[in-house]
Amino acid sequence: MAGTPRERARQQTLEDITRIGRRQLGEVGAAALSLRAVARELGVVSSAVYRYVANRDELLTLLLVDAYTELGDEVDAAVERAGPSASDRFAALARAVRSWALREPSRYALLFGSPVPGYAAPAERTTAQGTRVVTLLARIVDDAWDAGGITGGAGVAPNELAADFQAIRDQLSLSVPDGVLAATVQAWSALFGAVSFEVFGQYGKDTFVDPDALYDYTVGRLAEQLGLLAKCAASS
Repeated sequence: MAGTPRERARQQTLEDITRIGRRQLGEVGAAALSLRAVARELGVVSSAVYRYVANRDELLTLLLVDAYTELGDEVDAAVERAGPSASDRFAALARAVRSWALREPSRYALLFGSPVPGYAAPAERTTAQGTRVVTLLARIVDDAWDAGGITGGAGVAPNELAADFQAIRDQLSLSVPDGVLAATVQAWSALFGAVSFEVFGQYGKDTFVDPDALYDYTVGRLAEQLGLLAKCAASS
């Protein structure tokens, strides 16, 4: 840990606050987070914690950034280890999201569950980390398109969506046409929908006896809808 002793002490305290906040999140939920409880566990008065984290909303933001960062790091690492094909990279991304979510259900719920009443995440602190996974997904698809690895996908978006799609292309420097971009958005929402259904128990306890097989089948179908599997099969 680089920096002056004062900087190292501050960083260590923030890490301790984050660690305690993570546990609170799992035990009492986001809405009931308490800086007083954090202070008690640290063995300091509440005013000492307020020097690092001003209020409950600041603690929520700290936990949001922490969770988004860890999720993004794990997804990046999984994709980096994956095979070179777009379908392999897409599957690695999808499995890494699910693996993290099942291991960290309370933190996943903070990111993708019901909003915390009275709290609005500050975009300037959360957007960069919060969009890492979908940005990587878009780049996987865009790379496949540029390499001729996607079948289909032509088509123009309705007028009501054309400007939005162009803004996304400009922001992420993508070259995919509207049809492929629409399929990417659908894959993104379907992927996180499948994870959320599993994490939050929405399928029901006895509906699917093998959730791993269900998820892998879902990921395969999404890849096929993106046009990734056909190219992979043709080149194998």
